[in-house]
Amino acid sequence: MSYTEEMIGRLLSEKVQDQLRYLYGSDKEIVEKQTKRYADLLLRHTALFGERSDVQLISAPGRTEIGGNHTDHNNGRVLAASINLDALCAASSRDDLKVCFHSEGYDPIEMDLTDLSVHPEETGTTKGLIRGVAYGMKQAGYRIGGFDAAVTSTVAGGSGLSSSAALEVMLTGVLDSLYNEFKMPYVLRAQISKQAENIYFGKPSGLLDQMASAAGGLVTVDFRDTDRPEVEAISYDFAKKGYSLVVVATGGSHANLTDHYAAIPAEMKSVAQCFGQPVLRGLTVEQMTEKIGELRSKVSDRALLRAFHFIQEDERVPEQVAALKEDRIRDFLKLIIDSGRSSYMYLQNIYADPADQSLSLALCLAENMLQGRGAWRIHGGGFAGTTLNFVPQDLTEKFVNVMEQAFGEGACSVLNIRPVGAARVVV
Repeated sequence: MSYTEEMIGRLLSEKVQDQLRYLYGSDKEIVEKQTKRYADLLLRHTALFGERSDVQLISAPGRTEIGGNHTDHNNGRVLAASINLDALCAASSRDDLKVCFHSEGYDPIEMDLTDLSVHPEETGTTKGLIRGVAYGMKQAGYRIGGFDAAVTSTVAGGSGLSSSAALEVMLTGVLDSLYNEFKMPYVLRAQISKQAENIYFGKPSGLLDQMASAAGGLVTVDFRDTDRPEVEAISYDFAKKGYSLVVVATGGSHANLTDHYAAIPAEMKSVAQCFGQPVLRGLTVEQMTEKIGELRSKVSDRALLRAFHFIQEDERVPEQVAALKEDRIRDFLKLIIDSGRSSYMYLQNIYADPADQSLSLALCLAENMLQGRGAWRIHGGGFAGTTLNFVPQDLTEKFVNVMEQAFGEGACSVLNIRPVGAARVVV
């Protein structure tokens, strides 16, 4: 029996099945599906690279943003959760610094980690992320090396569930598992991933996506000190309270939106600079109101609206956390709706082109179906992508059917919260 066959056989052991239940949920059909997915990935790794005895299985989850829309980049607070969709890698080490990276559905990548400098031609590419993660880990004092990887992901690109953060956090897990002891702190995983995305990939994101993927579970994060973000786990089971978390992918493309994303933190910070500080955290609505005439002479009205959104959204997050801790689900749902309306009216990240308002339509449909019973809001960066909806379980089937009539089969993802971030599945 080959080593691959032995590993596939061990996938059915109670030890491994318990790991899969922990990551993906206890539903028998889901666990069977994941078992086959892992077996297929191991077979693909062997077909690509031959029999290896050191194959590691590394998973990193996508994330859902629940509260704190565009607050992290101005040292604000967020409420987020890792989810049961993930980037999954079967990886083996090499005795050189070459990387062979085969991600399902994409062209294979071959590269060398001898040179860890920024390559401008790699902006916006997976190759840039691989190089950036390797650089960050080396700078942090971790060993790096080449690797052969077969990758699959259920976090679809453009789904609004942060496929890039899942990939970045997965890459830290691969190098950590193959060349270290898989003991990297999750905060460092997130920081290295963010650095890779900002500098090597060229996307000016905050730390929310990477932190939610790396930390796991339902968490609130305070980014007042971005070097030492404060993370608190929140225990709350929405399913037991009768709600499904449904993300609706409206089909809008994220292409050519980088400038729109970049403008949000830039405009917010331009307002902060009027008060002699680098970010908005700490400013109040009263301070803004007192200086509104002077501010309008210095910055655009949209910048001011976005600043007002930040201040109110940052204050809303601890209110959401308190509502969950005190089991005030109706208050929590109202705060979710308030968050979404602020994003629509003041942050203005629902559409970039008035001719394409798929997110607006998804929010309209959700409000018509859920008003008085659930909640709806923009999810993540905005302009394209997804909405987040808290749907009563007795309405979930109808809600999904309506949304998929509008936006296509498979547009809806009914999510579970995953209790852990980057994980090594030991077979």
